[in-house]
Amino acid sequence: MVILVDSPLWPAHGRMWSHLVSDRDLGELHAFAARNDIPRRAFDLDHYDVPEESLERLVAAGARRVSAGELTRALIASGLRVRAKDRPAAR
Repeated sequence: MVILVDSPLWPAHGRMWSHLVSDRDLGELHAFAARNDIPRRAFDLDHYDVPEESLERLVAAGARRVSAGELTRALIASGLRVRAKDRPAAR
């Protein structure tokens, strides 16, 4: 299992955000997030939204930094991706 984090490209709430995903298992993603003090409320169906200032700490903890495209392709390949058109029904 690999935990991936992309570059902080997503503006919201006065800061920039990255996405944190697993390439294989949501349970391991949740465990990684918990070990690294990422609150469960940051989970959005298939990823965690993490603030830019957490990025280096997460990489030091073992997350692999990738581009947004690489992260999306890995999430799709994992079978964990929740497509945008499926999000309202999935909540």
